Amino acid sequence: MILPIVQYGHPILRQRCKPVTEIDDSLQQLVGDMLETMVDANGVGLAAPQVGVDLRLAVVDVSHDPECISYLRVNGEDADLDSIMPLIFINPELEFGEEKESGPEGCLSIRGIRSEVRRPLDVKATLPQLDGSTLVVETDGLLARAIQHETDHLNGVLFTDRLPAAIKVAMRNRLKKLAQEFGES
Repeated sequence: MILPIVQYGHPILRQRCKPVTEIDDSLQQLVGDMLETMVDANGVGLAAPQVGVDLRLAVVDVSHDPECISYLRVNGEDADLDSIMPLIFINPELEFGEEKESGPEGCLSIRGIRSEVRRPLDVKATLPQLDGSTLVVETDGLLARAIQHETDHLNGVLFTDRLPAAIKVAMRNRLKKLAQEFGES
């Protein structure tokens, strides 16, 4: 089922989500609905708070662009992107490389706004899975960016928070208008 995507200004987008402590049928259903919603919205990631759910759960799928990364290691072994897509994870923990790069970002919860965001180029993500296993994913490129972006959502952080002050000021009125459009302040 395609779920409504919460928009900028909704308070759930600003809160740190609760850890997932139980994996049951309703959580499995939510994951399926989130994947369907993400695909329907032409997104590469979706976090639970974006569909109004206060849980540390996210989905990512960048398999449409296998060239979007230069390397991928899963649990210390070289891996193919298709072997982990779609990537579903709960309660993530991230470690970042030293080097940073700017890249374009948008958000399904902030319609019509895109900007260059500076983030760590490499990420090492410890990603608990729904089956009780844990994936340790080391990567770069769009996958690293998507994992960071979705994990930010779980911490109440939006990509617009990571923009330089001058860009934030220039964007302020557009964001205010979006918040008013969706009935939240």
